[in-house]
Amino acid sequence: MTDVVSPVVRSRMMASIRGRDTKPELQVRRYLHACGLRFRLVCKDLPGKPDLVLPRWRAVTFVHGCFWHGHAGCRYATVPKTRTEFWTSKIAGNAARDTRSVDALLTLGWRVFVVWECALRDAPDPTLHSLEKAIRSGVQQAEFRGPAQPLK
Repeated sequence: MTDVVSPVVRSRMMASIRGRDTKPELQVRRYLHACGLRFRLVCKDLPGKPDLVLPRWRAVTFVHGCFWHGHAGCRYATVPKTRTEFWTSKIAGNAARDTRSVDALLTLGWRVFVVWECALRDAPDPTLHSLEKAIRSGVQQAEFRGPAQPLK
Protein backbone atom coordinates (compact mmCIF):
# COMPACT_ATOMS: atom_id res chain seq x y z
CA MET A 1 0.00 0.00 0.00
CA THR A 2 1.28 3.47 -0.80
CA ASP A 3 1.05 6.42 1.49
CA VAL A 4 -1.34 9.27 0.63
CA VAL A 5 1.41 11.86 1.23
CA SER A 6 5.01 11.99 0.00
CA PRO A 7 7.78 10.52 2.16
CA VAL A 8 9.14 14.02 2.87
CA VAL A 9 5.75 15.25 4.11
CA ARG A 10 5.20 12.08 6.18
CA SER A 11 8.64 12.46 7.75
CA ARG A 12 7.91 16.07 8.67
CA MET A 13 4.52 15.07 10.13
CA MET A 14 6.03 12.30 12.29
CA ALA A 15 8.91 14.52 13.41
CA SER A 16 6.47 17.17 14.63
CA ILE A 17 4.94 14.83 17.22
CA ARG A 18 6.05 15.98 20.65
CA GLY A 19 7.87 13.80 23.14
CA ARG A 20 7.18 16.04 26.14
CA ASP A 21 4.18 17.98 27.41
CA THR A 22 1.75 15.73 25.57
CA LYS A 23 -1.97 15.91 26.36
CA PRO A 24 -1.93 12.69 28.46
CA GLU A 25 1.16 13.84 30.36
CA LEU A 26 -0.38 17.23 31.13
CA GLN A 27 -3.56 15.49 32.28
CA VAL A 28 -1.60 13.39 34.79
CA ARG A 29 0.44 16.39 35.98
CA ARG A 30 -2.65 18.54 36.57
CA TYR A 31 -4.42 15.82 38.53
CA LEU A 32 -1.48 14.90 40.74
CA HIS A 33 -0.71 18.55 41.47
CA ALA A 34 -4.35 19.19 42.39
CA CYS A 35 -4.11 16.24 44.81
CA GLY A 36 -1.17 17.89 46.55
CA LEU A 37 1.52 15.64 45.11
CA ARG A 38 4.64 17.55 44.09
CA PHE A 39 6.99 16.31 41.42
CA ARG A 40 9.92 17.12 39.18
CA LEU A 41 9.76 16.77 35.41
CA VAL A 42 12.03 14.59 33.25
CA CYS A 43 14.91 13.81 35.58
CA LYS A 44 17.72 13.10 33.13
CA ASP A 45 19.97 11.44 35.71
CA LEU A 46 17.51 8.55 36.23
CA PRO A 47 17.28 5.59 33.82
CA GLY A 48 14.65 6.12 31.14
CA LYS A 49 14.16 9.82 31.99
CA PRO A 50 10.79 9.38 33.76
CA ASP A 51 8.06 11.89 32.91
CA LEU A 52 7.38 12.63 36.57
CA VAL A 53 9.63 12.11 39.59
CA LEU A 54 8.07 12.29 43.04
CA PRO A 55 11.13 12.44 45.34
CA ARG A 56 9.14 12.49 48.60
CA TRP A 57 7.46 9.21 47.64
CA ARG A 58 10.57 7.80 45.91
CA ALA A 59 8.33 7.15 42.92
CA VAL A 60 8.51 7.79 39.19
CA THR A 61 5.73 7.85 36.61
CA PHE A 62 5.94 7.20 32.90
CA VAL A 63 3.07 8.30 30.65
CA HIS A 64 3.28 6.09 27.56
CA GLY A 65 1.62 6.68 24.22
CA CYS A 66 0.16 3.38 23.04
CA PHE A 67 1.52 3.70 19.48
CA TRP A 68 5.08 4.77 20.34
CA HIS A 69 5.60 2.27 23.17
CA GLY A 70 3.91 -0.75 21.54
CA HIS A 71 0.99 -1.32 23.88
CA ALA A 72 0.11 -4.95 23.13
CA GLY A 73 -3.54 -5.56 22.28
CA CYS A 74 -4.46 -1.87 22.30
CA ARG A 75 -6.60 -0.40 19.52
CA TYR A 76 -4.41 2.74 19.48
CA ALA A 77 -1.21 0.77 18.84
CA THR A 78 -1.59 -0.19 15.19
CA VAL A 79 1.49 -0.56 12.99
CA PRO A 80 1.39 1.69 9.91
CA LYS A 81 0.81 -0.05 6.57
CA THR A 82 3.80 1.68 4.97
CA ARG A 83 7.37 0.94 6.07
CA THR A 84 6.06 -1.82 8.31
CA GLU A 85 9.50 -3.30 9.00
CA PHE A 86 10.88 0.06 10.13
CA TRP A 87 7.97 0.76 12.47
CA THR A 88 7.91 -2.75 13.91
CA SER A 89 11.62 -2.52 14.68
CA LYS A 90 11.36 1.01 16.12
CA ILE A 91 8.41 0.22 18.38
CA ALA A 92 9.99 -3.05 19.57
CA GLY A 93 13.15 -1.11 20.42
CA ASN A 94 11.15 1.43 22.39
CA ALA A 95 9.40 -1.33 24.34
CA ALA A 96 12.71 -3.08 25.10
CA ARG A 97 14.21 0.21 26.32
CA ASP A 98 11.16 0.78 28.55
CA THR A 99 11.63 -2.65 30.15
CA ARG A 100 15.33 -1.99 30.80
CA SER A 101 14.52 1.41 32.32
CA VAL A 102 11.87 0.01 34.67
CA ASP A 103 14.20 -2.79 35.79
CA ALA A 104 17.04 -0.32 36.44
CA LEU A 105 14.77 2.01 38.44
CA LEU A 106 13.45 -0.87 40.56
CA THR A 107 17.03 -1.98 41.22
CA LEU A 108 17.87 1.56 42.40
CA GLY A 109 14.96 1.39 44.86
CA TRP A 110 12.46 3.58 43.02
CA ARG A 111 8.76 2.76 42.81
CA VAL A 112 7.63 2.73 39.17
CA PHE A 113 4.22 3.53 37.69
CA VAL A 114 3.29 3.37 34.01
CA VAL A 115 0.13 5.06 32.74
CA TRP A 116 -0.96 4.17 29.22
CA GLU A 117 -2.62 6.70 26.93
CA CYS A 118 -5.64 4.40 26.39
CA ALA A 119 -6.40 4.32 30.11
CA LEU A 120 -6.53 8.12 30.15
CA ARG A 121 -8.71 8.20 27.04
CA ASP A 122 -11.16 5.49 28.07
CA ALA A 123 -11.48 6.09 31.82
CA PRO A 124 -9.51 9.15 32.92
CA ASP A 125 -11.00 9.67 36.40
CA PRO A 126 -10.65 6.09 37.68
CA THR A 127 -7.16 5.81 36.18
CA LEU A 128 -5.91 9.01 37.78
CA HIS A 129 -7.51 8.14 41.12
CA SER A 130 -5.89 4.67 41.03
CA LEU A 131 -2.52 6.25 40.21
CA GLU A 132 -2.79 8.62 43.16
CA LYS A 133 -3.72 5.76 45.51
CA ALA A 134 -0.81 3.68 44.25
CA ILE A 135 1.66 6.53 44.78
CA ARG A 136 0.42 7.16 48.32
CA SER A 137 0.44 3.45 49.19
CA GLY A 138 3.47 1.19 49.43
CA VAL A 139 2.93 -0.38 46.01
CA GLN A 140 6.31 -0.97 44.38
CA GLN A 141 5.16 -1.08 40.76
CA ALA A 142 1.88 -0.66 38.87
CA GLU A 143 0.75 -0.31 35.29
CA PHE A 144 -2.52 1.38 34.35
CA ARG A 145 -3.98 0.21 31.06
CA GLY A 146 -7.39 -0.22 29.52
CA PRO A 147 -10.16 1.14 31.69
CA ALA A 148 -8.12 1.71 34.86
CA GLN A 149 -6.89 -1.79 35.56
CA PRO A 150 -3.62 -1.65 37.49
CA LEU A 151 -1.46 -4.63 36.58
CA LYS A 152 1.81 -5.84 38.03
